[in-house]
Amino acid sequence: MAEPNILLTRIDNRLIHGQVATQWTSTIGANLLLVANDEVAGNKMRQNLMNMAAPQGVATRYFTIQKTIDVIHKAAPRQHIFIIVESPEDALRLIKGGVPIKKLNIGNMHMSDGKRQVATSVAVDDEDVAAFREIQECGVELQIQRVPSIPEEDVSKLFK
Repeated sequence: MAEPNILLTRIDNRLIHGQVATQWTSTIGANLLLVANDEVAGNKMRQNLMNMAAPQGVATRYFTIQKTIDVIHKAAPRQHIFIIVESPEDALRLIKGGVPIKKLNIGNMHMSDGKRQVATSVAVDDEDVAAFREIQECGVELQIQRVPSIPEEDVSKLFK
């Protein structure tokens, strides 16, 4: 079985929106945006809103975490895949499920109750930090970068 052509996996609370749709997709050369999210997979209204933000000519898919695990290895070589998840816990579920993620871009994790701001657009709680540690232990490279045009931030900020 051929390995799926996953160009990048990104954590972003907003999933598909302007930055993802325009800057990241064109920078990495993706032709498929795959949102792996249990709630969005069954929410046509949210899918339709995200489809409006997707660039012309770029396909979108909305799968549950489990369906992503089940079908990712069936991807065609012509599919240049950009996976977008909502949380580090979802990314970890994909990795543990056998999705071959080599690099995890941490984009937007908004501030909310119980979270602390650790980078420009990243707020974490203890569960997030534990998931990031486990992701690193799986050999996945972590990267904090909001958009491709700005420098990466130091990932050690996640663990302070």
